[in-house]
Amino acid sequence: MTEPSYRSVVEMFRERVRSTPDGRAILHRTGEGWGHLTWREVGRRVRAQACGLKALGVEEGDRVVILSGTRPEWVFADMAILTAGAATTSIYPSNTPAECAHIIQDSGAVLLFAENEDLARKVLQVRAEVPHLRRIVLFTGNSPGEDTVMTLEDLERAGAEWDRTHPGEIDRIGDAVGPDHVATLVYTSGTTGKPKGVVLTHDAWVYEGEGMERTEILEPTDVQYLFLPLAHVFAKVVEIAFIRMGIPTVLDGNLDTLIDNLASVRPTFMAAVPRIFEKVYNKAVANARESGRVTWTVFQWAVGVGRQVSAIRQRGEEPTGLLAARYRVADRLVFSKLRARFGGRIRFFVSGGAPLSREIAEFFHAAGLVVLEGYGLTETSAASFVNRLVRFKFGTVGPTLPGTLVRIDSDGEILIKGRGVMRGYHNLPEDTASMFTEDGYLRTGDVGFLDEDGYLVITDRKKDIIVTAGGKNVAPQNIENMLRNRCPYVSNVVVHGDRRNFCTALVTIQEESTARWAREQQIPFTDYASLAARPEVKALVQQAVDEVNAELASYESIKKFAILDHDFTQESGELTPKMSVRRREVERRYRKLLDSFYSGSLERL
Repeated sequence: MTEPSYRSVVEMFRERVRSTPDGRAILHRTGEGWGHLTWREVGRRVRAQACGLKALGVEEGDRVVILSGTRPEWVFADMAILTAGAATTSIYPSNTPAECAHIIQDSGAVLLFAENEDLARKVLQVRAEVPHLRRIVLFTGNSPGEDTVMTLEDLERAGAEWDRTHPGEIDRIGDAVGPDHVATLVYTSGTTGKPKGVVLTHDAWVYEGEGMERTEILEPTDVQYLFLPLAHVFAKVVEIAFIRMGIPTVLDGNLDTLIDNLASVRPTFMAAVPRIFEKVYNKAVANARESGRVTWTVFQWAVGVGRQVSAIRQRGEEPTGLLAARYRVADRLVFSKLRARFGGRIRFFVSGGAPLSREIAEFFHAAGLVVLEGYGLTETSAASFVNRLVRFKFGTVGPTLPGTLVRIDSDGEILIKGRGVMRGYHNLPEDTASMFTEDGYLRTGDVGFLDEDGYLVITDRKKDIIVTAGGKNVAPQNIENMLRNRCPYVSNVVVHGDRRNFCTALVTIQEESTARWAREQQIPFTDYASLAARPEVKALVQQAVDEVNAELASYESIKKFAILDHDFTQESGELTPKMSVRRREVERRYRKLLDSFYSGSLERL
């Protein structure tokens, strides 16, 4: 194992500012266009805020919370917290007041950064439950009449005065931060139960930065677009990578302006979760299908040609002759338009947070857009495996990040060991102990295998594996991905069948594309619920179910399904902040409907 390149994230950040002070760091909206901040300017903001935290009494080892969407101020605050010797705890803007209270209380946070007044009010609602929280600092807006709330400008002014009266003190504090000090306390969103605080050290994040650099995926000339929530470790590892390598990065979590921003910024790299790629794919299919017979025929032909080219390129070769000529035509008619939607300069994507289907990966590859799938957990600082540009395998999450050890347990569970692995769960020693083997490997809870080249293939979550009444093992995520990819009108799927005689499913639909299809078919409906109840929509989904079932063993096939009267959302509690389905919660809510599948009388919703 190589020696760490830096003692801490603080040292790594300071070196970035020192070595490339005039380099572009963060791209941001300036009203009519885009401006940028240099690393010197970012360093100045971070220093002022770190000193401001000291002026407010933040001590070394304290927890400070960030409750905000992805924006430049998130990174300033994160680096300022670490520079002050404290540790960052994060909350999603979508979290409820009760969930905010749990994280603030459990972490013992003494101060909180809030994106705006609305999010500050969310915390103020539960103020009595977190008496140790002394201050709230707003990124934008003014104090809503509370003595405990101040603006970011006020914090930086206080910091400048503290720095003047304590010369060199913030540098001494930053120098004292070491590899074993806690850097982040990340609360897992989870699919069941209360979130647990995952304790990750400075060395864990330094290792992640080293590992990403050694994969040689990113280049100094890249421009990154980061929209993922920085409260999640997937975005956090990308933040560390752009600091480590000095990659200019757009920080904008507004999904409503994503497509327009991509066209104007024209990034070369973007990380995303599979749902983003699935939605792009489904929309492309739906638009082509609904644009008339000729367009749909051309689209299908182009995708077929593209998949042939993808297969050849996956072998490290290039198409020749007639196939190459056909691909040039397919690219001009179809694929170039898809690339243009992402700005036209994308070199590659990285997908993580959930399984990406091979079908989706090959579609994008056919269009000249490589999606490199990676894998990791909150408990492993996000990145443990990732495919490489020089050699990638669709259907796998790639080889390990350099320095990570992997072993497959006797029951197929993936075990991981390395510098990126968590110290443990905050204040939960028994839960921590249960996560590790006797020789220190982390139990991931995922099932998979290593192929002949050491590339990891994940087959399912250990806890999600369905064991039917007949004793057959079924991997539900695989079936769910197949159905979503087969039918562009499907939004979410939950396959059910544990200890049952056969498998069934709960389905939600993509409202926009399904409504457009229904209007073209002159099918009357008034809202989502009435659309979902139409027999024509059920027949549309049934066709996809039949196609998927034809590729499955009999015990895996979906015998019955129902389309629910609403799509899953974070607000309804059926999706996590990273858009994963809370499987157990969905099964609990629809227990009566699921039971009816097996009693022979499907009850009305």
